[in-house]
Order: sequence, then structure tokens, then C-alpha cells
Amino acid sequence: MNNRKVILYIAASLDGYIASANDELRFLSVVRVPGEDYGYNAFVNTVDTVIIGRKTFDIVQTFPGDFPHKGRKCYVLSKTKTGSDNNAEFYNGAVATLIAALKKQEGKDIFVDGGAEIVFEMMKHNLIDRYVISIIPYLLGNGIALFKPYRSEQELKLIDSKVFPSGLVQLHYEPVTV
Repeated sequence: MNNRKVILYIAASLDGYIASANDELRFLSVVRVPGEDYGYNAFVNTVDTVIIGRKTFDIVQTFPGDFPHKGRKCYVLSKTKTGSDNNAEFYNGAVATLIAALKKQEGKDIFVDGGAEIVFEMMKHNLIDRYVISIIPYLLGNGIALFKPYRSEQELKLIDSKVFPSGLVQLHYEPVTV
């Protein structure tokens, strides 16, 4: 039996923002340390599928170098784009339907790479099996909140936590099921 997990792996400022109001990610540079990836490479070796929102996908496309999810099946959730490009397939359906179909397939875990709209939709349908949140020691003051308001309550259990010399704290949680 396949036991693929849906894992949100994301960074946020200490005050809960994943990007500035104009989608900038400069605050992430305060923890940039040569040779330190905060477990990212080990994590991505456990996944073979990526789910990403269209806005986040557009931002990732501007990063220098190769597409970071090359070699993995990448679904971009979009209300307007259809088809596929060299890096991803655009998906317009219900995210719960996509997750149900992916969990029936054999494979590694599924990486949710953001953004906030995708996180909100997945939380609304209780689709996230693990939260890995890296807290950046920076206060943005405003921007795009990781967790949007008006979602249902959810109790989480701390599975692991790591503190790095840069001040980044990484928290691993799983939903408590009753």
C-alpha cells in the first residue's frame, strides 16, 4: 500500500509572512550561509512530485539557473493557464481531487511549495500531512501571510525542531487526528 505524504516545506518571517507585499523574498538572505541548506537537499530527495501555485511558479521561474524542481513531476495550480511547459503541468481542477489521485499512485512524498493561496486551499480540505516551517529571524511587518484567516482550527503535534547558528528555527508538525 502506498503511503505518500503531502508535505508543506516553506520559510516564513518570524511575524508569519512568506514574502513582502510586492512578492520579494530578500528577507531570506539573512540566513544565507555558505554550505548550509537547512536540510533542503535531503528533503527534496524524499519527494518526486511538487505542487505549486501559479504566482509562486512565476517567481521561481525568475531564479537564476535551472528550474529547481527539474526531474520531478510539477503541478502548477492555476485558474487560467492550461496545458504544460518544459517544467510543469498546469492544473485547473479541485486540489482535493489532485491529491486523492496522487496518493493512489506509487511514488515518493509530495512537496507543497506554496504560496499562501495553495496552503489555504490545502488546509481547508485537511490535505497537509506534515508542516515543515523554517522561521527566519526577521520581522517583515507586512506582506503575504503564510496562514490566511478564516480557516478551521487544527491541532498539530511537534515531531521535530532544529535550531541553526544563523538563527533559523525549523519546526516539523503533523496534524493531530481524532
